[in-house]
Amino acid sequence: MHIHVFSSEAELAEAAAGRIVDRVRQDAGAVVGLATGSSPVAVYAAWGRQARAAGLDQSGVRGFALDEYLGLEPEDPRSYHAVIRRDAVAGAGLDADLVRIPDGSGAPGAAEAYEQAIRDAGGIDVQVLGIGRNGHLGFNEPGAAADSRTRVVELAEATIEDNARFFERADDVPTEAITQGLGTIFEARELLVIAVGAAKAAAVAAAIEGEETELVPASRLRNHANVHWFIDEAAASGLSAAPAAT
Repeated sequence: MHIHVFSSEAELAEAAAGRIVDRVRQDAGAVVGLATGSSPVAVYAAWGRQARAAGLDQSGVRGFALDEYLGLEPEDPRSYHAVIRRDAVAGAGLDADLVRIPDGSGAPGAAEAYEQAIRDAGGIDVQVLGIGRNGHLGFNEPGAAADSRTRVVELAEATIEDNARFFERADDVPTEAITQGLGTIFEARELLVIAVGAAKAAAVAAAIEGEETELVPASRLRNHANVHWFIDEAAASGLSAAPAAT
């Protein structure tokens, strides 16, 4: 487990984006797992800037989003279809036709089809992740099994509360989602975990230094062979032995 601490979000974003760009340089058909939420937005923008500056051909880069709310139309600006198009596709400069997002319609077989699509792509090379205040990854809430696969889940109350800021009313926040499972996520060849701000400090400390437990899904990350944490000083403030900021 590699822990990188930065004094600013901008520096963090440039460093995390650099790892993705390096992978694309090595493989023009790289497969990147795309997280939603506010944490990776600056990373996607930095990725796009670095790729343009390097004249990097990204026309073959493929993407798979982590999750989607259940019950929102893809055209809804609050859906993760819209978020991924706005933040990841536009920010990083990807071909929208090569980026897949889970089907939030609740259609039978949608989860299995998504798993198969990832397998057909050869698996994910680099998976971008955020971390929830309760330690969730994607929408794998506390209690999620380490070998779980893409499926429909109920959202924890803390997650609903955190996401309420994107909706006019708290009652409008979906209570279910479709998400890649922890087992799916951990099959990626490299994991990049992004955490910014003091609100994430407790979750980061629990994941990195606390007990490994299903009650903190991110604590399972320490079993992965190639995981990089990109955190700012505020998010690292709960660690007893945080590396010096870059």
